[in-house]
Amino acid sequence: MATSDTSPAVRSRLARLWRLVRGGYNIVAGTLHNYMPKGLYGRALIIIVAPMVLLQSVLAFVFMERHWETVTNRLSDATVRDIAALISIAEQYPQDDNYEKLSEIARDDLQIIMVMMPPGPLPPPAPKPFFSLLDRALSRKISKQVGKPFWIDTVGRSDLVEIRVQLDHSIMRIFAKRSHTYASNSYIFVIWMVSTSLVLIIIAILFLRNQIRPIQQLANAAESLGRGHEVADLRPRGSREVRLATEAFLEMRGRIARHIEQRTVMLAGVSHDLRTVLTRFRLELELIGEGPEIDALKRDVDEMQAMLETYLTFVRGDGDETVTATDLAAIVEDLEIEAEALGATVTSRIELTTDVAVKPNAFKRMLLNLVTNAAGHADHVEIAARNAGNAVVLVIDDNGPGIPEEELETVFRPFYRLDTARNQDRHGTGLGLAIVRDIARAHGGEISLSRSPLGGLRATIRIPI
Repeated sequence: MATSDTSPAVRSRLARLWRLVRGGYNIVAGTLHNYMPKGLYGRALIIIVAPMVLLQSVLAFVFMERHWETVTNRLSDATVRDIAALISIAEQYPQDDNYEKLSEIARDDLQIIMVMMPPGPLPPPAPKPFFSLLDRALSRKISKQVGKPFWIDTVGRSDLVEIRVQLDHSIMRIFAKRSHTYASNSYIFVIWMVSTSLVLIIIAILFLRNQIRPIQQLANAAESLGRGHEVADLRPRGSREVRLATEAFLEMRGRIARHIEQRTVMLAGVSHDLRTVLTRFRLELELIGEGPEIDALKRDVDEMQAMLETYLTFVRGDGDETVTATDLAAIVEDLEIEAEALGATVTSRIELTTDVAVKPNAFKRMLLNLVTNAAGHADHVEIAARNAGNAVVLVIDDNGPGIPEEELETVFRPFYRLDTARNQDRHGTGLGLAIVRDIARAHGGEISLSRSPLGGLRATIRIPI
């Protein structure tokens, strides 16, 4: 009965403990994620360096804790035994007044400097060093083997360790070599350990750089292809997996180029055939004469010609145009003229620090489609351009009727027209925004529509630089 009563409490405590452990793990993992490098090079380097540093730290700890402490204890024990022997000789056997013979034995046979001082109090205890392995070892051995009041100084920068032992009628002052009391050659191990680690780390850095450079080049090539830039000097190199990925990318790029070329050639033939038919229409209409019906047919032929050019522009794209540094301020000035010709007032605010690398004609056509569309539905248009980190943001606002929120994404579909635009008096093919998005994505960017502060539509274009 008691077990059944306490088990829910135990389970509750275990659940709370588990939540605390999980919360602590999430905090530690989140902190490490924020400070960990994001690139492959940095992460691969940590994977190699971290185990090496951990191994060296464990070896250093084991060496300092075991080898150094053992050797230091043995050396300290030997020095203290010599001191105990000198004390026993001084106390049990008659000596000359200045203990010259005992001092000579200590100097010549034990390599210890011994001086007998008049009786008196010992100096106050000296401050203990932070790393007091030698101090602890000597103090423990003297207390155990000598058993008399003593004072030691192991902090001095000299090569000697001073020890004072209080005897019955005097004070024995001893100077022992520091190298005879602790393992003084340990720094050689540390130097070798650090030196070999640095050499291995340098080799790892050079090797990783050579291995990761092809991956970085492949990533840059993919980004350039996505922006419509020319991909040059890319060849398979590096490890087998990276070579296979590079070869697959080059084959994909070739297939895309062939597909675009075939589509362009096919459409060029279609365009030639349709233009030939339209040209015959115009000639036949000119031969028929003048009249209202003839003028209407001519307008229909002109509209068919414009629609054909729009279709071809959408499908053909701008793959042959070269990316160049373009002054957007000059393009915006031309757009203001186009919008004012449609009866709208235009204000612009350009806050760009440098030119933007784009395809000038395609980029101008994209902005022209947006501005003329805004001017056709509104009487005031605002154009703004600014730098935002590693991208350029262009915003076009108008005070027109706007687009319903549920249609903001649908209008980018090819040949899609809103009900308000299906008007015989307003010509359109439904490809304007599709062309705009196609051009924006060809530059590696994106376009989005939203409600404008002016009450109409806002078009936001973000192009990486």
